[in-house]
Amino acid sequence: MLAVRLPKNMEEALNLLAARTNRSKSYYVKQALEVFLEDKADYELAAEAYKEHLASGGKTYSFDDVMQQNGLNANNEG
Repeated sequence: MLAVRLPKNMEEALNLLAARTNRSKSYYVKQALEVFLEDKADYELAAEAYKEHLASGGKTYSFDDVMQQNGLNANNEG
């Protein structure tokens, strides 16, 4: 069992969502936590892979470099 204190505006939004969709507040909290934990795990894997890439002497390219090398600009106009 876990008890969580939410800011008033977040609790109100959760209450409205649960009432509007006939789902429990717990359902939405579990869904949100699942997404967060998956995203956090993905981030940790990516950060570690990037660190290994740099340690192995791998080259990185900035967004601007990639756009310029491909004849593009930030507005996707060629």
